[in-house]
Amino acid sequence: MKFQSYWLDTVPPFAAATSGDLTGRADVAVIGGGFTGLAAALSFAKKGADVVLIEAGQVGSGASGRNGGQCNNGVAIDYAGAVARFGRDTARSFYRAYDAAVDTVERFVTEEAIDCDFRRTGKIKLAAKPEHYEKLARTYEILSRDVDQDTQLVSRDRLHSEVGTDRYFGGLAFTKSAGMHMGKFAQGLASAAVRHGARVYEKAPVVKLRRISGYQHEVVTTEGSIRASQVLLATGTSIAGPFARFRRRIIPIGSFIIVTEPLPLSLIDEIMPTRRMATDSKNVGSYFRITPDNRLLFGGRARFAMSSPSSDAKSGKILEKTMISVFPQLTGVRIDYCWGGLVDMTADRLPRAGEHNGLFYSMGYSGHGTQMSTHMGSVMADVMSGQHDANVWRSLDWPAIPGHFGKPWFLPFVGAYYRLQDLLH
Repeated sequence: MKFQSYWLDTVPPFAAATSGDLTGRADVAVIGGGFTGLAAALSFAKKGADVVLIEAGQVGSGASGRNGGQCNNGVAIDYAGAVARFGRDTARSFYRAYDAAVDTVERFVTEEAIDCDFRRTGKIKLAAKPEHYEKLARTYEILSRDVDQDTQLVSRDRLHSEVGTDRYFGGLAFTKSAGMHMGKFAQGLASAAVRHGARVYEKAPVVKLRRISGYQHEVVTTEGSIRASQVLLATGTSIAGPFARFRRRIIPIGSFIIVTEPLPLSLIDEIMPTRRMATDSKNVGSYFRITPDNRLLFGGRARFAMSSPSSDAKSGKILEKTMISVFPQLTGVRIDYCWGGLVDMTADRLPRAGEHNGLFYSMGYSGHGTQMSTHMGSVMADVMSGQHDANVWRSLDWPAIPGHFGKPWFLPFVGAYYRLQDLLH
């Protein structure tokens, strides 16, 4: 069993990074080489800007290459709750932003000919309890009436057409959703950005940001410094660097994943005949999908802990036990990969994007990052070019989380709370 990301292990290293020291000037400096930063760098380059992308590690090696491989529409919060909180028009704009986000991913794949196994198989949210199905039915009624007529309610007696398990009580299918190979997509975005003129620097962690005036900053890294007319911060849950203000507003939640050995097609047809992406309705829930080479990927918040080799191993055992409880057919199947990563969670699970003290930013995707990070990279290139209304998240306030100064000491308490909620509800 390999303790590394399946997505990163099954793609060759990015070979087009810029070599040498980081010096000079640029129109735009993008900090962070995940989907947000890569999409932004590509979009800026296609606009003709001189853009530099700066990544502390390797492109796609953070959350973008360590996730569950799902590219889903649908907001991360309950749509009815969003209507009650923000009003119907704003809630619709949030929901449609996720529809647009999947479209943005598909657009990049098509325009740049990225070979990443992108397929719109759809997603199904599975009811872990009978009352959860009742809530999904109410959600279906308002979604199908108000904003998404392509959703489909799946009763328990029809659920075996979607998943080969008796664990769940029905589901809600989102047919616009998709899946893809995350490592191939990251490599494709990075290669396209370079092809259009962007410079990409890897292994260049930012150690200092100095505002010169207006939007101009000097970005200082371990490999040199550059002066940029505009800077986009696209670091997600970065636990290092001069980004303390943002760390106080994001909770880094560990998410853990296992991947099986390749499975016979007959077994795959039994457990996931539609090949949809799947999630369940628990707060501490599970998600799973079939990979392009016919493995089952199974993930979740097995433990409320940060990712490390020992933590990943413990979480992997929990996930394997849970996987077998969902699919007893997989008893004895070999686990080939086990890894962890960080989800950049905001308090209300909505993204944040905008500008603060001359620094532009986009992050906080809260477990729905594949599509929204890619989309917001493209959107922020428009925003920073003067199209401020393109950002639907611009009016959201973003207070610091009380008692949170960067290290998430409270994660065990958060985990205990959500596990209790799953028991009670």
